[in-house]
Amino acid sequence: MTNNNDQLYITKVINGDTNAFAYLVDNYKNMVFSLAFKMTKNREEAEEISQDTFIKAYKNLPNFKGDSKFATWLYRIAYHTSLDNLKKNKNNNNTFEINEITFHQIQSAETILQGIARKERSKVMDKCLQKLPTEERSVIWMFYYDELSLKEIIEIMGLSEANLKVKLHRARKRLLTIVKDNLEPEMIENYGRK
Repeated sequence: MTNNNDQLYITKVINGDTNAFAYLVDNYKNMVFSLAFKMTKNREEAEEISQDTFIKAYKNLPNFKGDSKFATWLYRIAYHTSLDNLKKNKNNNNTFEINEITFHQIQSAETILQGIARKERSKVMDKCLQKLPTEERSVIWMFYYDELSLKEIIEIMGLSEANLKVKLHRARKRLLTIVKDNLEPEMIENYGRK
């Protein structure tokens, strides 16, 4: 399933050509850093996580079977390395109670968000996403921003399909509640009428 170029370099690394790993690092360093930064919101930690991810990938490359894309395999390592880092630092204790949300409330929040200028909407969403617990934030990022398939997310997170769908549903509901609670009242008034 992995692409031919990746497989060529993976084979070279496994056969002892350590310099061939640079190709894989160059191809995927932005993806790994981006994920780590999204999860930690700290540049130094994201850089450290990126290094740890590539070290782990290098050491475990002989175990890569090629059943999935190399990018998915590497994303999974980066995801779990980021989670380990967050657990270690314990500075991410976001708890938020899910309230019952009606269809009307969801529609209202979506209408308000559509009225906000794209740049402003991006800032609002980023701020609100940071209030989600790590796992829910990760599910939202992977599905909507990184546009990974459910199958890829299942492989990365080690969840069943049913469990992932439940987590994605809950994360969306929680995010909509957070968005609604965090928009300034005058913004709601202004955009809610349009």
